[in-house]
Amino acid sequence: MPRSSLAPTAAALVLALAAALAPQPAAAHFQELLPSTDIVPDTGSREVRLELVFTHPMERGPVMAMGAPVRFGVLAGGKTTDLTSTLVRREVKGKAAYSATHKVGEPADYVFFVEPAPYWEPAEKKHIIHYTKTVVDVGAGKGWDALVGLPVEIEPLVRPYGLWTGSLFRGIVRHNGAPVPFAEVEVEWANDGSVTAPADPFVTQVIKADAGGQFAFAMPRAGWWGFAALVDGETPMNAPDGTPAAVELGGLMWVKVTDMKK
Repeated sequence: MPRSSLAPTAAALVLALAAALAPQPAAAHFQELLPSTDIVPDTGSREVRLELVFTHPMERGPVMAMGAPVRFGVLAGGKTTDLTSTLVRREVKGKAAYSATHKVGEPADYVFFVEPAPYWEPAEKKHIIHYTKTVVDVGAGKGWDALVGLPVEIEPLVRPYGLWTGSLFRGIVRHNGAPVPFAEVEVEWANDGSVTAPADPFVTQVIKADAGGQFAFAMPRAGWWGFAALVDGETPMNAPDGTPAAVELGGLMWVKVTDMKK
């Protein structure tokens, strides 16, 4: 008896449905806060330019539209300065992003930070708030481990600048000041276009902190590396349709490493 001509079509439909229902790899969202330098030289410009983009850094996109940040500032010499008014809205790949320029003063380690507006992720049906920081050294060599007091924050255990490629970065994940046992930390490299990941697991590295909230990662390539410690928010926020939705809180930190050259 000849095989029905409908059989291949039915099989194809089953395979397509199975593929659609299969778990898909979640794309990691990273709030970028990248300064023009991690070390301000003794001579030359004293201005630091900071670029704020919400994106998938290793895959170089897509870019997600940012709302106006709730707070943007810098902690230096034990003093916190609000820099929100210096933010300038711009577009990156057609989506809203921000930038700012800050003229540094006395020698200190400048901890720049941002609290972005909540971002609604329809694919995951949750809000995302990634509290992000980065450290710029201005001839001080101390203050790099100062905590801003963000709801979720990485406390660096390694000075986060002046690092050679291959250096081991270590940190403690804190939520409301307390270490987070076994916190999940996602890591991505801000891809300059020179690397193509051979498979999805290479895009986002995943670390699990220990019982004391400590984690470590050796950075294998020069450039900026983002560390995103993720925790569940305690208070739901309304989705666009008005129903309560989960909130993902992230404590992010950006660290730069440099190749050792002759």
